[in-house]
Amino acid sequence: MQLVCLDLEGVLVPEIWIEFSQRTGIPELRRTTRDEPDYDKLMKFRLDILKQHKLGLPDIQKVIAEMGPMAGAKDFLDDLRQRFQVIILSDTFYEFAMPLMQQLGMPTLFCHKLEADASGTLVNYHLRMANQKMEAVKRFRELNFKTIAAGDSYNDTAMLGEAHAGILFHPPENVIREFPQFPVTMNYAELDAEIRKASARI
Repeated sequence: MQLVCLDLEGVLVPEIWIEFSQRTGIPELRRTTRDEPDYDKLMKFRLDILKQHKLGLPDIQKVIAEMGPMAGAKDFLDDLRQRFQVIILSDTFYEFAMPLMQQLGMPTLFCHKLEADASGTLVNYHLRMANQKMEAVKRFRELNFKTIAAGDSYNDTAMLGEAHAGILFHPPENVIREFPQFPVTMNYAELDAEIRKASARI
């Protein structure tokens, strides 16, 4: 049995925090792990900014629902799910991702959780586990799944390395240079072709 694991942001949907920053006009929310490598510090900073702007979970979900998946993502995913078991592995949060998951036909998603109070204000976040993308692929392999993984960025490379076949999708130039062992695809047609090749090989 073969399993395909896909990253979410940058593969099927826009980068949520960057897109959210543009749509709300709050430039501070563009900060990512490239600007602040300490994820705990970054998330606390983001929660503080949301609180300052009095943006609660319902407001955030409304904005995210308006983003929509990337062009062609749903058709690509629908076709892929006809041929493979597909699991989305992401470092986002269920509460952010669910409006987008509904638009993608509710594929299986493994990610993290946010905590909101009674008024909808976000007060904390809870990681399901550290390095969950890589750890999930490791467990799928232990369950005798032949695993193909695709992602776009640094935080996907451990997952790609753990899989039987790893594929980069529209990655930045520095990731292409630093991880030459992974084939590079720039659109869904190329990604689909690479998944088919990997499936025949593994």
